Amino acid sequence: MGQEPGTNQEIKTFCETNFGITFLMMSKISVKGNDIHPLYKWLTNKQENGVMDSVVKWNFQKYLIDENGILVEMISHKENPMSDKIIGWITGSNPVN
Repeated sequence: MGQEPGTNQEIKTFCETNFGITFLMMSKISVKGNDIHPLYKWLTNKQENGVMDSVVKWNFQKYLIDENGILVEMISHKENPMSDKIIGWITGSNPVN
């Protein structure tokens, strides 16, 4: 839908400059439609991931995947990535499910 028209390098530079990111970023991929990337086909299809169907609604939707590659939960784009729920799951102090 043209939400991010820049090239991969332009997006990377923008994020580094404006948000100070230092982590690796994925390339732009399709998350819906006929050209959906295999990762999102797996994340959004219960037949693929064995856990749940989901629909990508907006940027910053989060998928929690454990150390064994098992999809644990989908978290709304509205949930702050620094929320107690997400940080607790990462640190093991508040398991999801």
